[in-house]
Amino acid sequence: MRLLFILAGVLILTSFKESSQGEDPQGEWIQLFDGKTTKGWHSYGKKAAGDAWNVQDNALHLIQGEKDNYQTRNGGDLVTNDAFDNFELKLDWKISKNGNSGIIFYVKDDPEAYKETWQTGIETQVLDISGNEDSKSFKHDVADLYDLVPSSSNPAKPFGEWNRVRIKSKNGNLEIWLNDVRVIATTLWDDHWRELVKSSKFRDMPGFGIFKEGHIALQDHGAEVWYKNIVIRKL
Repeated sequence: MRLLFILAGVLILTSFKESSQGEDPQGEWIQLFDGKTTKGWHSYGKKAAGDAWNVQDNALHLIQGEKDNYQTRNGGDLVTNDAFDNFELKLDWKISKNGNSGIIFYVKDDPEAYKETWQTGIETQVLDISGNEDSKSFKHDVADLYDLVPSSSNPAKPFGEWNRVRIKSKNGNLEIWLNDVRVIATTLWDDHWRELVKSSKFRDMPGFGIFKEGHIALQDHGAEVWYKNIVIRKL
């Protein structure tokens, strides 16, 4: 009798696993950063990462240095070599005092057609919550979907401390968590999305927010910033 109960339990567990996998198949987590090198990344418009990007304490680190316009000389937005459509991305970030950066996704890696990553890609804001001027600007604060959707709350930690981000985008449904709190839930590419874009600074950028597959970028906004534990899986 005991054996029958055990076998029944195994069958139920197996059935549950098969059902769960069938409902929402997910890929294995892939390391986008090995903790040691900039392998798998390049500065936008370049073949490799600029010299201003290095690895410090197992984190991708943008050195604060001489400026080239608003960015760091020999820096530039750091872009994945690979592109993704439906995905879940996890990473940690730390910003310097008064600093500004961003995580940009669905970037069209075509610098001849688009000068900047943010002319195509969608950004969730990274900044010093107390010292950066954007923290006082609606839809430009930390974790906001930049100039599009404000975050529902602000669970960010101050400059110099690590923040944890999770971005999930599947079939146009976008969710973003900051420090395990869901702060963004919206849809992409529908009529509502197009209205949001029309009301934003991106209204005159025909390539913005239209691509359903693209690269991940870490923004160089001229401030020292760190990113680590960067993993992604396909959904």
